[in-house]
Amino acid sequence: MNETIIFMGTPDFSVPVLRALHENHEVSMVISQPDKPVGRKRVLTPPPVAAAAKEMGIPLFQPERIGDFEAVEKIREMNPDIIITAAYGQILPKELLDIPRLGAVNVHASLLPRHRGGAPIHRAILEGDRETGVSIMYMAEGLDSGDVISQSAVQITDDDNTGTLHDRLSKIGAKLLLETLPSILDGTNDRAPQDPAEVTVSPNIQKEDEQLDWTRDARAVFNHIRGLSPWPGAYTLLDGKRLKIYGAAKPDGSTAEVPGTITGISERGFTVACGDGRAVEVTEVQLSGKKKTDAHHFAAGRQDLTGTVMGQVD
Repeated sequence: MNETIIFMGTPDFSVPVLRALHENHEVSMVISQPDKPVGRKRVLTPPPVAAAAKEMGIPLFQPERIGDFEAVEKIREMNPDIIITAAYGQILPKELLDIPRLGAVNVHASLLPRHRGGAPIHRAILEGDRETGVSIMYMAEGLDSGDVISQSAVQITDDDNTGTLHDRLSKIGAKLLLETLPSILDGTNDRAPQDPAEVTVSPNIQKEDEQLDWTRDARAVFNHIRGLSPWPGAYTLLDGKRLKIYGAAKPDGSTAEVPGTITGISERGFTVACGDGRAVEVTEVQLSGKKKTDAHHFAAGRQDLTGTVMGQVD
């Protein structure tokens, strides 16, 4: 029996999941977000999942709002056995969740119930987690609140940033879905309710989340830089201009300087004092209006850098 499968996803994270699904099962339709203007020239560009669906020859549907009557009815007419989502980006209404015979399942990039919400990968690093993973879960009306079917854990190392962790979790999610899906399709899968006492919420990154606070301890600053790299990027102020910081080394050494003070030039960049008397070594930066560069090259062109206090407006 060939089940009718609808896949819903939008960003890069979802593409390996879709590819793995397409290689092992027949995907009847892909639903993704509408094309959007990108770049300075505002070129209308399909999201990664939409582009991948076109490449694979899978029928594609890109409604503005998945909860609109026309979108729900289009899906109802397909009579899907199952809906599989991975970072689709819109909340699915109950009337849509009730359509598939086998329910709707989601590939979520955390070990639920920790990090429900839209930025589980960023927040795992920002909050200093040592472990995260992927959960395959049934979708419910609440935010990532459905029963968990399966999980796969992975360690977060000091060498990870959001980009590297994102890529690992995407591959893990694709593998875990393939391992879990047969039991869902034949009705033999496990399901476990999430413990409400263990729930944490990880909302999307906002502009106010991006500015570094050098008064925090060095480990928190280090995690902040890694957690927002390579997107959207943490920033500080240097001589009144935004300086985005994309790379940092593990905190080391001590300093008595005021937090935010550039304490010296290093082989990989420059060091900055933090609130706990330790320093973070900055390794990759981008000054407003300039290209991204390694911090050592940036520092070499500024002889007056040592002693400057960042995070202040002149």
